[in-house]
Amino acid sequence: MTMLRRVLSEGFRIFFLAACLFAILAMVAWEIWLAGSLEGFPPGMAPHLWHAHEMVFGYGGAVLGGFLLTAVPNWTGGKSVPHRFIAVVAALWLIGRLAMWCSASLPPWAVAVADLSFLPVLALKIAMQLLVRPKPQQMIFLLTLTLMWLANLFCHLEWLGLLRDGVEPGLRAGLLTLSAMIMILGGRVTPGFTRNAMVLAGREDGHPRNPARLAALAIAPALLLPLALLAGLPDGVVAALALLAGAAGLLRVALWRGGWTLGRPILWTLHLSYALNALGLIAFGLSRLDLGSEIAALHILGIGGIGGMTLAVFSRATLGHSGRPLQAPLLLALAYALVPLAALSRFAAATWPAVYIGATLLAGALWLIAFALAFAVLLPAWLLPRPPRAPAGRPPS
Repeated sequence: MTMLRRVLSEGFRIFFLAACLFAILAMVAWEIWLAGSLEGFPPGMAPHLWHAHEMVFGYGGAVLGGFLLTAVPNWTGGKSVPHRFIAVVAALWLIGRLAMWCSASLPPWAVAVADLSFLPVLALKIAMQLLVRPKPQQMIFLLTLTLMWLANLFCHLEWLGLLRDGVEPGLRAGLLTLSAMIMILGGRVTPGFTRNAMVLAGREDGHPRNPARLAALAIAPALLLPLALLAGLPDGVVAALALLAGAAGLLRVALWRGGWTLGRPILWTLHLSYALNALGLIAFGLSRLDLGSEIAALHILGIGGIGGMTLAVFSRATLGHSGRPLQAPLLLALAYALVPLAALSRFAAATWPAVYIGATLLAGALWLIAFALAFAVLLPAWLLPRPPRAPAGRPPS
């Protein structure tokens, strides 16, 4: 099997590789512009709008693609996705990114078509697979894909001149849809993986608790938040939804025995990222009541919650699905630690204007180092064959 075919053989390989690389390249462009070294920013929009759009729909879209194309066949017991389809949908994602970068020289309708094509094709394939064995807890991911696409559509409708105020609510709705995904997915894997590790370690009691009613109390308002923003509901309604989801999320993570994971980076990063996602929702809700900076809240969500959780999930999935031990090497553990520090630095930038440029550049640098470390550690798992299994009774070397 050629390396290219191997990379396209499983969704996690091409899309997690693309997400990690794009997280680096998009941040490099933003850092260069912010430092004043990139004159005439290529995209035909304000630099901060391109930055926000591409981190939400570019990076976020790639992570969603890798996760769903890998997880759904396992859930349904069906065949893995053919490499030809993975190549097509990966090409659609890439075309969208190139169109957004070259938007100054392309008609707005062409940019919209290019950028909006990826998610419907992905969603159709995921729907066909899920409908084989439909389960409500899995079908909900089709709702999140729909919300992501609608949020992106709002952005392009304004750029097309068809909607007066579409970009700002669209960007926030896209970010909050990813946050809702963390409420759903993180709320499953974090206590589940922690419980499994405790059992393997011989601990028979004190396992994480994950009450269904509390989960619903966190997930339902989190899913309603993007719709509330797109519908233009009053700030009081948006604030109430965000505060409820965030408070319930904090209560959930408090029941998951996070203290037990402190010596296990591949686990504590899940707990910390979920907690930051919940804190970000609370901060966002408060900002809608004129209590605190909305930009600071959005970056707690975007960097600490979404950035941290997606890095944690795609690195763990890469290690597991490539046949490698589910243990974070030192450099990957360092990457896990740098992401929340980046969130803290960006929070400081938004909170204290005197340090805005320096703290924002520092946040970007920490993000870059984190994803560069992850890229270096995980690249062999994306490009190379699975390592051979050790013979029965003999531990792997």
